[in-house]
Amino acid sequence: MHSVEEVQKLSVLAPATGEIIAEIEETPVHEVPFFYQEARKAFGAWSSLAISERTGYLRKLKQLMVDEMDEIAKIISDDTGKVLTESIVADIMPTLDAIDHIIKHAEKVLSRQKVKTPLLLIGKKSFIEYMPRGVVLVISPWNYPLQLAMVPMISALAGGNSVILKPSEVTPLVGKCIEDLFRRSGFPEGTVQVAHGGKEVGAAFTSGKPDYIFFTGSVRTGKIIQQQAAKDLIPTTLELGGKDPMIVFEDANLDRAVKAAAWGAFTNSGQVCMSAERLYVERSIYGKFLEKLKKEVNSLQQGNDINSDVGSMTFPAQKDVVREQLDEALERGAKLETGLKPSDWKEDMFLPLTVITEVEQDMKIIQEESFGPLLPVVPFDREEEAIAYANGTVYGLNASVWTQDKAKARRVASKLVSGAVVINDVLITVANHGLPFGGTKESGIGRYHSEAGLKIFCHEKAIMEDMGFMKSEIQWYPYKGKYPLFLNLFKSYFADKRDWLTFAKNYIALLKSNK
Repeated sequence: MHSVEEVQKLSVLAPATGEIIAEIEETPVHEVPFFYQEARKAFGAWSSLAISERTGYLRKLKQLMVDEMDEIAKIISDDTGKVLTESIVADIMPTLDAIDHIIKHAEKVLSRQKVKTPLLLIGKKSFIEYMPRGVVLVISPWNYPLQLAMVPMISALAGGNSVILKPSEVTPLVGKCIEDLFRRSGFPEGTVQVAHGGKEVGAAFTSGKPDYIFFTGSVRTGKIIQQQAAKDLIPTTLELGGKDPMIVFEDANLDRAVKAAAWGAFTNSGQVCMSAERLYVERSIYGKFLEKLKKEVNSLQQGNDINSDVGSMTFPAQKDVVREQLDEALERGAKLETGLKPSDWKEDMFLPLTVITEVEQDMKIIQEESFGPLLPVVPFDREEEAIAYANGTVYGLNASVWTQDKAKARRVASKLVSGAVVINDVLITVANHGLPFGGTKESGIGRYHSEAGLKIFCHEKAIMEDMGFMKSEIQWYPYKGKYPLFLNLFKSYFADKRDWLTFAKNYIALLKSNK
C-alpha cells in the first residue's frame, strides 16, 4: 500500500532492560480508508457464515496459541516488562478461556430467539435476531496487550463482524504477534486487520466511521473517543480506569487478606485497572494488619527472571504519574511504610513497592488512578464509614470486601457503586467469562464478557410473524363502533381478577365487528 519512502517504524523497547528488541512498521494515516474498504468487503462473506463456521476459525486460533504458549508469553514479557508467570496466568490464560467460552456459547446466545407473544396479539409469533454491526474498531491498551485486545476481537468476530485492531504503540510487539496469530489461523483476508501507530493513527481510525468502537484505556482518551463517536452516532463500549477499594473488617482471615492486598496491589507492578489501589482496614486490626502487610511486601522479589514476583513498569510516562502522587502525599505528611522517596528511585523502570499511611481522602493518591506500585492504607471505625470511603471517588470498576460474616459482606457489596465486587478475594471477576465486566461512573460505559459481551457487537432485531390468513386486524380501520368493544376487552383483560369468559366474549365481538 505504501512506498518505501513513507514507511516509519516503531522501535520496540524492552522496559525491563532498556534494549531495543524490534522495529515495527507504522501504519500511515492516509491508508486508514483502505483498511475500512477491506474490512467492509470482508464483512459480507464473513457475516454470511454460520456461527459454527466462525467458531471453527476460533478453534484453530486457540490451538495455535496453545502450541506456541511459551513463545507468546516471552513476547508479552519482553514487550511489557511483566514477569513470565504473569504473562501466562493473567494475559494468555484468560484469552484462551474466553475463546473456549465463546466457542461453547456463541451459537446459543446469537441464534434466533423465540420470545413470548402477548395474548392480545394472538395468532402471532415473536423472535429476536442478532445482526452483526459491520466493522468493529478495537483500540487496546498496553498493560494486558494480548487479553484486552483479543477478547473483544473474538467476541466481535463470533457475531459476524470484521475487526480492525489498533494496539497500543507502547507494546507493538504483542500487536504484531496478534496480527500473526490471526493470519496463520487462516482467517479470510480483510476479516481481521491490525494497524500500528500512536495517537494520530488511533484518531484517524476513530473518525473513519466504524460501525462500533470498543476502547480500553484511560478516562481522558475514552472521553475524546466518545465525543468523536457521538458526532457520528457510533455506539461504543468504553473500558476505562479504576481506583478500586479493598475493605478489610476485623473478622476477616487476616493472613489471606494480607497476601491478597500485596498481590492485588502489585501484580503487574500495579498496572491493572482493577488493582487494589486503596486499602481500608478496620481500626481494631489496623496495626497488626499493617505489620503483616509490610513483611509480605518486603519479601517480594522484583526482576525479570522466571522466579521474580514483580516485573518492571511498562510505560515511562506512567512513572511520572506515580511520582507526582507520592510526592504530594509525602509533602502533606503521609508516611512511607515500604519503598523509597521518588528522589531516591533508580533510573530504571523498576519502581519500589510502596505502602503508605497517614493519607487523606482528598489526596491524589486516593482520588486519582495510580497505575503503579502504590498502596495507601487507611483505618476506618464503622461499616458506613468504609462504604463512604470506598464510594468517594469518580471511579467504580471493582472492589473487594473481606469478612467472615456472609450477611455483612453481601450488605456492603450491595452498597458499593462498582461494576463488580469480590468477597474474600481480589480482581478475580474478570477471569469468569460468565460474568459481565465493566465499570460505573468514570470507569466506563457498557459491559462485555458473558452473554452481553457477544450481544453488544450485534443489532438486536425484533421480528414478528403472522400467517396472514385474516383479512384485517381488529385494531385496523375502520374504528366505527370499536371503542366500547376495546374498552370492555381491556377492562376484562387487565383486571386483577381476570374473567376469561368475559374476555373471550369481548374478543369475539371485536372479531365480528372487523369487516
